[in-house]
Amino acid sequence: MNGRVCENEGRFWKSLEKVKKLQQESNSLTAQQWRNNASVTFMPEKRPVTGYDGVVASTHALASSAGAEMMAGGGNAIDAAIATLFALAVIEPAKVGICGAGYFNIRLADRSQIAIDNYSQAPGAASHDMYDPVSTQWPHYMRVKGDLNRTGVLSSGVPGSLKAWCEVLQEFGTMDLSDVMQPAIRHAEHGFRATPYHCNLVSDNATQINRFPETVKIFMPNDKAPEPGDKVIQRDLADTLRRIAVQGSDYLYHGELGARIAGYSRGNGGIMSTHDLAAYQTRKTEPVIGTYRGFKITGPPPPSAGGIHLIELLNILEQENIDSLGFGQPHSLHLMAEAMQLTFQSRNRYLGDPEFREIPADRLLSEFHAEEQYSRILPDVTMPPLKPPAFDESQSTSHVTTADRAGNVVSATQTINGAFGSKVVVPGTGVLLDNTMANFDPHPGTANSIEPFKRVASSMAPIIVSKQGKPRFALGLPGGMRIWPTAAQGIINMIDHNMTAQEAVEAPRIWTQGQEVELEEGFVQETADSLRRLGHDVAIVNDIAGGMCMISFNEDSTMTGATCWRSDAGAVALGGGNAREGVRLNVLAA
Repeated sequence: MNGRVCENEGRFWKSLEKVKKLQQESNSLTAQQWRNNASVTFMPEKRPVTGYDGVVASTHALASSAGAEMMAGGGNAIDAAIATLFALAVIEPAKVGICGAGYFNIRLADRSQIAIDNYSQAPGAASHDMYDPVSTQWPHYMRVKGDLNRTGVLSSGVPGSLKAWCEVLQEFGTMDLSDVMQPAIRHAEHGFRATPYHCNLVSDNATQINRFPETVKIFMPNDKAPEPGDKVIQRDLADTLRRIAVQGSDYLYHGELGARIAGYSRGNGGIMSTHDLAAYQTRKTEPVIGTYRGFKITGPPPPSAGGIHLIELLNILEQENIDSLGFGQPHSLHLMAEAMQLTFQSRNRYLGDPEFREIPADRLLSEFHAEEQYSRILPDVTMPPLKPPAFDESQSTSHVTTADRAGNVVSATQTINGAFGSKVVVPGTGVLLDNTMANFDPHPGTANSIEPFKRVASSMAPIIVSKQGKPRFALGLPGGMRIWPTAAQGIINMIDHNMTAQEAVEAPRIWTQGQEVELEEGFVQETADSLRRLGHDVAIVNDIAGGMCMISFNEDSTMTGATCWRSDAGAVALGGGNAREGVRLNVLAA
């Protein structure tokens, strides 16, 4: 143990007079007390929904309605999640699609849990030198000549979304694939009204979209971005979805759609083959499990950071009484920033595809490791900044959380990576291809370098939290590298600060990976100034990560769905149910 660790013995925080005073006053702040003790200026902008029979919360309200439609028709939370994802593939085409990637975290009514990795993987013809990097220095380290890892068919990995969606429905759902796909088909055929958020996404990516006439035809039909309220119609996609409703995922992985995608890719400089599609398999396993202040935390396994490193971060923070430090207070944020930096050190060093490298999960999740990491944090000194890592992830992602009365819970995060993925729509299909190859390190010889059939490291964090065998809340969000530290803050908001679900998802956020500290505008200026005096390089930003979607489980057996202002997210709840048994209409005699 070095001198610095011996000197502070990991307990310098206890010497803070403010902490001592607050600890004497209360060991657990009430909701009103955390507001009084918070250095923030925010009020929730959206409103939660509460139901008894089921709740769907996703990154688009219209897609949440598709999921609720399934539960209203007798389906369970799994049926609802898959219906919502198919609808998101139509309504949020910039973020998610059938040729995408992601993770599921599922808790079934019998209390069993399963994690599913359906992230995309490198094609079999991929190689560590398939791109020509433009720089060995940040911020252009991940860029390559011609932007070939971000735009065009060479940027596409082998997709996993459609296979996982169909498998999950078949194994855990109760409804037919054709039934759960009907809302998505309807919205593709007849269109949905563009929101300002969607219009901005098109406008921001117009230069790249303009390179591909088929993509322009769908998303810029008048050679410009749509206006809010314009209809976005995707009839080719509707036809593709109808075929999937009949043939299932085989239409892509063993059938005509796969052949068209592979043929178009090969004909335009790509490397994806029908063999790559036919060989793709989802990975099913148990979730990564940890505890935080008596709550059970479950998340996805590597190569996602959303289980192992999120829990590692919480383990470090559990060494301190976060509630007594106070939400939004400078010393609380300093602790979180330093703990994030330490955890990103671990992520940058260890995270990768576990089928290609060994990850010391037991050590990273151990109590000894948490105590050792915590002991490195000083209350009034910042650690030296980290070198920027060789990772790069887009924030264009979607999330859905569902729950039903029987106790089934789904938290699923899915993406096509960058906004509109590769920007390529395969002619006649309406299908956007992903650009997940952009997440690989284009330089040879690193843990995240490209290898055939390898899966890239991810930050997705679909989380389910339970206590004493009962689910307490489930959450997830988009946001690239910012996802899992932000999901951890959602957990802390619920457990340490006693926030409501709506407050927890909308509360101001902090993020760093070891360089500058980002603070959302909801924190007061004095907080940023205090962090700067401690030595942090602080940047005030409008938003960190995306729209968190949470469902909390209440003592009265109801469920509350909450979504935040950072996306078009919305929640839908069900109450009521069938008529009481034995009810009959009064029929007059003839």
